[in-house]
Amino acid sequence: MQPQLTTRYVFTITAEVAAITSAGDIGLGERRIIPIIGGEVKGAAVNGKVRAVGADFQIVRPDSSIELEARYAVETDDGAIIYVDNRGIRRGPVELVRKLNRGEAVDPALIYFRTVPRFETGAAKYRWLMQSLFVASAARHHDRVVIEVHQVL
Repeated sequence: MQPQLTTRYVFTITAEVAAITSAGDIGLGERRIIPIIGGEVKGAAVNGKVRAVGADFQIVRPDSSIELEARYAVETDDGAIIYVDNRGIRRGPVELVRKLNRGEAVDPALIYFRTVPRFETGAAKYRWLMQSLFVASAARHHDRVVIEVHQVL
């Protein structure tokens, strides 16, 4: 019998983002780069701030769905640095995606936005982040992305 797949909420990352830079149509869709300029992490086991040292590298596919690859760093309240590599998919009805792209508010429940974050750190206290798989549900707002991270048990 297979073990049951369950998850446990561990923390929320709120990543503040700057304006989108477009590299244009690369043949697979539009390549976009969105700087990550700050934010915070809050949870029972990890708390800290998002450092302004990364970006989200996206491809907007012809069907308007988006492939995301965000790379950035978190500094915990006790000074540890955690590298984050977060890949995922965001999709929804075309009219709602267009509203999001214009910076307009959209109910996050109407947009599919899931990611698979991976973490790297040399800090012994947070090595457990490198010893499990994680999945996340996210919501895009005009100036930030809110990511609820769950550990796969």
